[in-house]
Amino acid sequence: MYIERKAGELIGEARIGRVTFSKSGKSIYYSGKQFKSLKGSGFKSNYFEIESGDDYWISGPKKDGADRLYGERLPIDIDEEVREEYWTRIRNQPDRINDAKA
Repeated sequence: MYIERKAGELIGEARIGRVTFSKSGKSIYYSGKQFKSLKGSGFKSNYFEIESGDDYWISGPKKDGADRLYGERLPIDIDEEVREEYWTRIRNQPDRINDAKA
């Protein structure tokens, strides 16, 4: 998934990583954090992190790499455990398999 920390900003730190979902599908878990849906009430965000209350944008990664809301070409970190899958299955660019940033 594409995970961008908004925390009151339009552009924030972003990464590609593997998330898990609660049994009900109402929560997302990533890197020891739990996220709940804002149910459409967020400003440029769709989830909030339970502990900090920070807003996030979480969505599936796009095939063209244009994951940021306004198309900014800022680096996006890619977690090591999903790097191969991201570059081969999502982006169809296996020659970039060692690239840690999109």
